[in-house]
Amino acid sequence: MGMTMTQKILAAHAGLPEVKAGQLIEADLDLVLGNDITSPVAIREMENKMTKQTVFDKDKIALVLDHFVPNKDIKSAQQCKCVREFACRHEITNYFDVGEMGIEHALLPEKGLTVAGDVIIGADSHTCTYGALGAFSTGVGSTDMAAGMATGKAWFKVPSAIKFVLTGKPAEWISGKDIILHIIGKIGVDGALYKSMEFVGDGIAYLSMDDRFTIANMAIEAGGKNGIFPVDEKAAAYMKEHSKREFTVYEADPDAEYEQVITVDLSTLKPTVSFPHLPENTRTIDEVGDIKIDQVVIGSCTNGRMEDLRIAAGLLKGRKVAKGVRTIVIPATQKIYLQAIEEGLVQIFVEAGAVVSTPTCGPCLGGYMGILAEGERCVSTTNRNFVGRMGHVTSEIYLASPAVAAASAVTGRISCPCEL
Repeated sequence: MGMTMTQKILAAHAGLPEVKAGQLIEADLDLVLGNDITSPVAIREMENKMTKQTVFDKDKIALVLDHFVPNKDIKSAQQCKCVREFACRHEITNYFDVGEMGIEHALLPEKGLTVAGDVIIGADSHTCTYGALGAFSTGVGSTDMAAGMATGKAWFKVPSAIKFVLTGKPAEWISGKDIILHIIGKIGVDGALYKSMEFVGDGIAYLSMDDRFTIANMAIEAGGKNGIFPVDEKAAAYMKEHSKREFTVYEADPDAEYEQVITVDLSTLKPTVSFPHLPENTRTIDEVGDIKIDQVVIGSCTNGRMEDLRIAAGLLKGRKVAKGVRTIVIPATQKIYLQAIEEGLVQIFVEAGAVVSTPTCGPCLGGYMGILAEGERCVSTTNRNFVGRMGHVTSEIYLASPAVAAASAVTGRISCPCEL
């Protein structure tokens, strides 16, 4: 039996001619990632419990301060100090602090640190984002991050796979966010548990890289071990523009085994919203009803990229945010922030009555920059809407695309962009 794309990458990094679903392997790592929340735990594990006190390769570790940065309190400052001092001690090449940081999963592809064929682990569940480039990338715990930093290796159980065949041209206002919310709504938050979500089909040609990053990013919301896309001309062009590294293209064998094959006709999709308190609780925009909101967040590692900001700005231009709706826009990286300034998008946001933040994860994980009070409702382009995720346990998060979020900011209720 042939191998899937993910299985081929893992076999190559394990030095094996082939691997099978369920097999335990040890694989070489191309990159180990941590942030200001997870890295201090890994650092303490490595320095206090491991005999090896040096990193395996200072060029293959990325430490990104992004969750509570710029620091919101003493505890977050101490966390960052721990990472900062470790990066200095070990001369970590890819260390990103205030002024040059960004939200990790937008920053690393932009910096050219992730390319096709890589095996990447990160002590953050949304490390699966880099599958958009044809890499195997997955989230791990801080202990695995510590072992990865010390040895350059990690163990994996080879995942089985589900093939998602994306066909047709996306309907109007349909973005990567709508596609992945539709899929999660269809299979559930455990529908791809510890499986590789492998995306194929003629519909991929219509998806921008930003769309693909969004879809791969939320593979974990379906329980997936990873999400991965084939490397086409768009992906290759992105990597050649952003990275100096050589990349390796792997393709699934024609007789690769999949547990399921699910076809999604993109031309039939409608803008989709995930209701509280699970990403699988989806409704199409025509099923939403009249839901008034208190806040809108446009940003995060899921939807804080340039294309997302352009879509939002296009809808907010010449309009005003509804009275009583706090609208927060968070560019995902410094480069995106600067480009948004140069293109006049920041002026559009401010004139519409929104605020624009420095790159940070911020409210996505209930950090800061937009915490919700009791009973408040937020439309957010982030990736999770669990109970208390963004603040008070009685607050509600509705996950949506940047287009739906921007339209909702104008109307003061969850709205289709076609209404504007």
